[in-house]
Amino acid sequence: MLRLAPIEPAIAETVTFLDATLDALLPQPAGPEARLMEAIRYATMGGTQRLRGFLVLQSGRLFGVDRRALGRVAVAVECICASSMIRDDLPAGEPGDQRQARPPVQRAFDPATAWLAADTLLMMAPGLLASAETHGDPFVRCDLIGKLAAAGGAAGMSGGRMIDVAMDIGQPSLAELTRMARMKTAALITFCCEAGAIMAKASGAARQALISYGQELGLAWQIASDLSHFAAQDGNGTKPSVASLLGCDRAAAQAEALASQAASHLDLFDEKADLLRAAAFFVVRRQA
Repeated sequence: MLRLAPIEPAIAETVTFLDATLDALLPQPAGPEARLMEAIRYATMGGTQRLRGFLVLQSGRLFGVDRRALGRVAVAVECICASSMIRDDLPAGEPGDQRQARPPVQRAFDPATAWLAADTLLMMAPGLLASAETHGDPFVRCDLIGKLAAAGGAAGMSGGRMIDVAMDIGQPSLAELTRMARMKTAALITFCCEAGAIMAKASGAARQALISYGQELGLAWQIASDLSHFAAQDGNGTKPSVASLLGCDRAAAQAEALASQAASHLDLFDEKADLLRAAAFFVVRRQA
Protein backbone atom coordinates (compact mmCIF):
# COMPACT_ATOMS: atom_id res chain seq x y z
CA MET A 1 0.00 0.00 0.00
CA LEU A 2 1.29 3.45 -0.92
CA ARG A 3 2.44 5.37 2.17
CA LEU A 4 1.55 9.03 1.82
CA ALA A 5 3.56 11.96 3.12
CA PRO A 6 1.74 14.24 5.61
CA ILE A 7 0.47 17.05 3.42
CA GLU A 8 -1.48 19.38 5.73
CA PRO A 9 1.57 21.24 7.13
CA ALA A 10 2.89 21.84 3.61
CA ILE A 11 -0.50 23.17 2.47
CA ALA A 12 -0.71 25.49 5.49
CA GLU A 13 2.77 26.82 4.73
CA THR A 14 1.76 27.33 1.09
CA VAL A 15 -1.25 29.41 2.16
CA THR A 16 0.96 31.64 4.30
CA PHE A 17 3.58 32.02 1.58
CA LEU A 18 1.08 32.81 -1.20
CA ASP A 19 -0.89 35.29 0.92
CA ALA A 20 2.38 37.14 1.57
CA THR A 21 3.27 36.96 -2.13
CA LEU A 22 -0.15 38.31 -3.13
CA ASP A 23 0.15 41.11 -0.60
CA ALA A 24 3.52 42.09 -2.08
CA LEU A 25 2.46 41.84 -5.74
CA LEU A 26 -0.97 43.48 -5.57
CA PRO A 27 -0.83 47.29 -5.38
CA GLN A 28 -2.15 48.82 -2.18
CA PRO A 29 -5.43 50.72 -2.76
CA ALA A 30 -4.79 54.36 -3.58
CA GLY A 31 -6.26 57.12 -5.73
CA PRO A 32 -9.67 57.15 -7.44
CA GLU A 33 -9.22 53.49 -8.44
CA ALA A 34 -8.75 52.39 -4.82
CA ARG A 35 -12.08 50.59 -4.71
CA LEU A 36 -11.04 48.38 -7.64
CA MET A 37 -7.83 47.32 -5.90
CA GLU A 38 -9.70 46.73 -2.66
CA ALA A 39 -12.04 44.38 -4.54
CA ILE A 40 -9.12 42.56 -6.20
CA ARG A 41 -7.37 42.04 -2.88
CA TYR A 42 -10.65 40.89 -1.32
CA ALA A 43 -11.14 38.36 -4.13
CA THR A 44 -7.64 36.90 -4.06
CA MET A 45 -6.37 37.02 -0.48
CA GLY A 46 -7.38 34.80 2.42
CA GLY A 47 -7.56 31.49 0.51
CA THR A 48 -7.95 28.42 2.70
CA GLN A 49 -5.97 25.79 0.78
CA ARG A 50 -4.37 27.20 -2.38
CA LEU A 51 -4.11 23.73 -3.87
CA ARG A 52 -3.36 24.96 -7.37
CA GLY A 53 -0.60 27.17 -6.03
CA PHE A 54 0.65 24.22 -4.00
CA LEU A 55 1.00 22.23 -7.23
CA VAL A 56 2.99 25.04 -8.85
CA LEU A 57 5.37 25.23 -5.90
CA GLN A 58 5.81 21.48 -5.62
CA SER A 59 6.37 20.97 -9.34
CA GLY A 60 9.13 23.56 -9.24
CA ARG A 61 10.61 22.08 -6.07
CA LEU A 62 11.36 18.89 -8.01
CA PHE A 63 13.89 20.85 -10.07
CA GLY A 64 15.13 23.40 -7.54
CA VAL A 65 13.36 26.35 -9.20
CA ASP A 66 13.53 29.63 -7.29
CA ARG A 67 10.55 29.77 -4.93
CA ARG A 68 9.93 33.49 -5.35
CA ALA A 69 9.63 33.01 -9.11
CA LEU A 70 7.27 30.07 -8.57
CA GLY A 71 5.22 32.29 -6.28
CA ARG A 72 4.64 34.70 -9.16
CA VAL A 73 3.36 31.86 -11.34
CA ALA A 74 1.12 30.62 -8.54
CA VAL A 75 -0.30 34.13 -8.09
CA ALA A 76 -1.01 34.32 -11.84
CA VAL A 77 -3.07 31.13 -11.48
CA GLU A 78 -4.84 32.59 -8.44
CA CYS A 79 -5.76 35.64 -10.54
CA ILE A 80 -7.37 33.42 -13.19
CA CYS A 81 -9.30 31.44 -10.56
CA ALA A 82 -10.44 34.55 -8.69
CA SER A 83 -11.66 36.13 -11.93
CA SER A 84 -13.66 33.01 -12.72
CA MET A 85 -15.19 32.88 -9.25
CA ILE A 86 -16.22 36.55 -9.39
CA ARG A 87 -18.02 35.93 -12.67
CA ASP A 88 -19.73 32.84 -11.23
CA ASP A 89 -21.18 34.95 -8.44
CA LEU A 90 -22.51 37.73 -10.65
CA PRO A 91 -26.17 37.70 -11.75
CA ALA A 92 -27.09 34.47 -13.54
CA GLY A 93 -24.06 32.79 -11.99
CA GLU A 94 -23.89 30.33 -9.13
CA PRO A 95 -25.13 31.35 -5.65
CA GLY A 96 -21.80 32.35 -4.17
CA ASP A 97 -23.16 32.96 -0.67
CA GLN A 98 -23.76 29.21 -0.37
CA ARG A 99 -20.26 28.09 -1.33
CA GLN A 100 -18.07 30.74 0.29
CA ALA A 101 -17.46 31.69 3.91
CA ARG A 102 -17.93 35.38 3.12
CA PRO A 103 -20.04 37.46 0.73
CA PRO A 104 -19.00 37.40 -2.95
CA VAL A 105 -17.32 40.46 -4.44
CA GLN A 106 -20.50 41.75 -6.07
CA ARG A 107 -22.19 41.87 -2.67
CA ALA A 108 -19.22 43.08 -0.65
CA PHE A 109 -18.74 45.88 -3.20
CA ASP A 110 -21.16 46.14 -6.14
CA PRO A 111 -21.69 44.39 -9.51
CA ALA A 112 -19.88 47.05 -11.56
CA THR A 113 -16.79 46.83 -9.36
CA ALA A 114 -16.97 43.03 -9.48
CA TRP A 115 -16.94 43.04 -13.30
CA LEU A 116 -13.97 45.41 -13.38
CA ALA A 117 -12.09 43.32 -10.80
CA ALA A 118 -12.68 40.14 -12.84
CA ASP A 119 -11.44 41.83 -16.03
CA THR A 120 -8.39 43.29 -14.30
CA LEU A 121 -7.40 39.97 -12.76
CA LEU A 122 -7.44 38.33 -16.20
CA MET A 123 -5.04 40.99 -17.48
CA MET A 124 -2.79 40.80 -14.43
CA ALA A 125 -2.02 37.09 -14.89
CA PRO A 126 0.02 37.31 -18.13
CA GLY A 127 1.65 40.49 -16.85
CA LEU A 128 3.05 38.59 -13.88
CA LEU A 129 4.41 35.85 -16.14
CA ALA A 130 5.91 38.34 -18.62
CA SER A 131 8.20 39.89 -16.00
CA ALA A 132 11.91 39.03 -15.92
CA GLU A 133 11.43 38.43 -12.19
CA THR A 134 9.49 35.29 -13.13
CA HIS A 135 12.26 33.94 -15.36
CA GLY A 136 15.34 35.34 -17.03
CA ASP A 137 14.70 33.55 -20.33
CA PRO A 138 12.06 35.31 -22.48
CA PHE A 139 11.30 32.06 -24.30
CA VAL A 140 10.40 30.41 -21.00
CA ARG A 141 8.19 33.37 -20.12
CA CYS A 142 6.44 33.10 -23.48
CA ASP A 143 5.93 29.36 -22.95
CA LEU A 144 4.35 30.01 -19.55
CA ILE A 145 2.05 32.70 -20.94
CA GLY A 146 0.99 30.55 -23.88
CA LYS A 147 0.33 27.51 -21.74
CA LEU A 148 -1.69 29.49 -19.16
CA ALA A 149 -3.72 31.19 -21.90
CA ALA A 150 -4.50 27.83 -23.49
CA ALA A 151 -5.45 26.30 -20.12
CA GLY A 152 -7.88 29.13 -19.41
CA GLY A 153 -9.24 29.64 -22.93
CA ALA A 154 -11.72 28.08 -25.33
CA ALA A 155 -9.84 24.76 -25.43
CA GLY A 156 -9.48 24.78 -21.65
CA MET A 157 -11.38 26.17 -18.67
CA SER A 158 -13.64 28.60 -20.54
CA GLY A 159 -14.58 26.05 -23.19
CA GLY A 160 -15.25 23.44 -20.52
CA ARG A 161 -17.49 25.83 -18.64
CA MET A 162 -19.42 26.48 -21.84
CA ILE A 163 -19.96 22.74 -22.22
CA ASP A 164 -21.05 22.61 -18.58
CA VAL A 165 -23.67 25.30 -19.21
CA ALA A 166 -24.96 23.39 -22.23
CA MET A 167 -25.33 20.23 -20.12
CA ASP A 168 -28.11 21.72 -18.00
CA ILE A 169 -30.61 19.97 -20.25
CA GLY A 170 -30.43 16.24 -20.89
CA GLN A 171 -28.13 13.52 -19.60
CA PRO A 172 -24.63 13.52 -21.11
CA SER A 173 -22.59 10.35 -21.48
CA LEU A 174 -19.56 9.49 -19.37
CA ALA A 175 -17.31 10.35 -22.33
CA GLU A 176 -18.92 13.79 -22.66
CA LEU A 177 -18.58 14.44 -18.93
CA THR A 178 -14.94 13.39 -19.04
CA ARG A 179 -14.18 15.71 -21.95
CA MET A 180 -15.84 18.58 -20.10
CA ALA A 181 -13.80 17.85 -16.97
CA ARG A 182 -10.54 17.70 -18.93
CA MET A 183 -11.21 21.21 -20.20
CA LYS A 184 -13.04 22.86 -17.30
CA THR A 185 -10.86 21.58 -14.46
CA ALA A 186 -7.91 19.48 -15.59
CA ALA A 187 -6.44 21.96 -18.10
CA LEU A 188 -5.56 24.59 -15.49
CA ILE A 189 -4.42 21.98 -12.96
CA THR A 190 -2.16 20.46 -15.63
CA PHE A 191 -0.60 23.86 -16.23
CA CYS A 192 0.12 24.15 -12.49
CA CYS A 193 1.84 20.77 -12.54
CA GLU A 194 3.85 21.50 -15.69
CA ALA A 195 4.91 25.02 -14.74
CA GLY A 196 7.91 23.96 -12.67
CA ALA A 197 9.22 21.78 -15.48
CA ILE A 198 8.83 24.63 -17.97
CA MET A 199 10.77 26.98 -15.71
CA ALA A 200 13.51 24.39 -15.15
CA LYS A 201 13.77 23.59 -18.88
CA ALA A 202 13.34 19.98 -17.80
CA SER A 203 13.61 16.97 -20.07
CA GLY A 204 10.72 15.93 -22.24
CA ALA A 205 10.20 12.82 -20.09
CA ALA A 206 9.99 14.82 -16.86
CA ARG A 207 7.64 17.36 -18.41
CA GLN A 208 5.37 14.64 -19.82
CA ALA A 209 5.26 12.86 -16.46
CA LEU A 210 3.94 16.00 -14.80
CA ILE A 211 1.47 16.64 -17.62
CA SER A 212 0.09 13.12 -17.25
CA TYR A 213 -0.07 13.51 -13.48
CA GLY A 214 -1.98 16.78 -13.84
CA GLN A 215 -4.48 15.37 -16.32
CA GLU A 216 -5.39 12.42 -14.09
CA LEU A 217 -5.43 14.63 -10.98
CA GLY A 218 -7.72 17.12 -12.70
CA LEU A 219 -10.28 14.44 -13.52
CA ALA A 220 -10.15 13.12 -9.94
CA TRP A 221 -10.54 16.69 -8.67
CA GLN A 222 -13.69 17.25 -10.75
CA ILE A 223 -15.28 13.98 -9.65
CA ALA A 224 -14.53 14.78 -5.99
CA SER A 225 -16.12 18.20 -6.42
CA ASP A 226 -19.16 16.65 -8.09
CA LEU A 227 -19.49 14.15 -5.26
CA SER A 228 -19.43 16.94 -2.70
CA HIS A 229 -22.20 18.85 -4.49
CA PHE A 230 -24.21 15.68 -5.08
CA ALA A 231 -24.07 14.71 -1.40
CA ALA A 232 -24.87 18.24 -0.20
CA GLN A 233 -28.10 18.23 -2.21
CA ASP A 234 -28.95 14.55 -1.61
CA GLY A 235 -28.82 14.03 -5.36
CA ASN A 236 -31.76 16.35 -5.95
CA GLY A 237 -31.59 19.11 -8.53
CA THR A 238 -27.87 18.68 -9.18
CA LYS A 239 -26.24 19.29 -12.54
CA PRO A 240 -25.35 16.21 -14.62
CA SER A 241 -22.07 14.76 -13.35
CA VAL A 242 -20.13 11.54 -12.96
CA ALA A 243 -21.71 11.23 -9.50
CA SER A 244 -25.25 11.53 -10.84
CA LEU A 245 -24.47 9.17 -13.73
CA LEU A 246 -22.61 6.42 -11.85
CA GLY A 247 -23.81 6.92 -8.30
CA CYS A 248 -21.68 7.95 -5.33
CA ASP A 249 -19.91 4.63 -4.72
CA ARG A 250 -18.79 4.06 -8.29
CA ALA A 251 -17.84 7.71 -8.76
CA ALA A 252 -15.77 7.66 -5.54
CA ALA A 253 -14.01 4.49 -6.70
CA GLN A 254 -13.27 6.13 -10.05
CA ALA A 255 -11.77 9.17 -8.32
CA GLU A 256 -9.54 6.94 -6.17
CA ALA A 257 -8.41 5.02 -9.26
CA LEU A 258 -7.54 8.27 -11.01
CA ALA A 259 -5.57 9.44 -7.97
CA SER A 260 -3.58 6.19 -8.05
CA GLN A 261 -2.91 6.60 -11.76
CA ALA A 262 -1.80 10.19 -11.20
CA ALA A 263 0.65 9.12 -8.48
CA SER A 264 2.07 6.38 -10.69
CA HIS A 265 3.19 8.97 -13.25
CA LEU A 266 5.62 10.39 -10.68
CA ASP A 267 7.84 7.30 -10.38
CA LEU A 268 10.52 9.17 -12.32
CA PHE A 269 11.03 11.55 -9.39
CA ASP A 270 11.34 8.99 -6.57
CA GLU A 271 10.76 10.39 -3.04
CA LYS A 272 11.11 14.01 -4.21
CA ALA A 273 7.52 13.80 -5.46
CA ASP A 274 6.02 12.39 -2.24
CA LEU A 275 4.00 15.54 -1.53
CA LEU A 276 2.60 15.54 -5.06
CA ARG A 277 1.61 11.89 -4.64
CA ALA A 278 -0.10 12.75 -1.37
CA ALA A 279 -1.86 15.70 -3.05
CA ALA A 280 -3.61 13.38 -5.51
CA PHE A 281 -5.28 11.44 -2.70
CA PHE A 282 -5.85 14.54 -0.57
CA VAL A 283 -7.87 16.11 -3.37
CA VAL A 284 -10.12 13.04 -3.50
CA ARG A 285 -10.45 12.34 0.21
CA ARG A 286 -10.99 15.89 1.44
CA GLN A 287 -14.50 15.68 -0.02
CA ALA A 288 -15.39 12.51 1.87
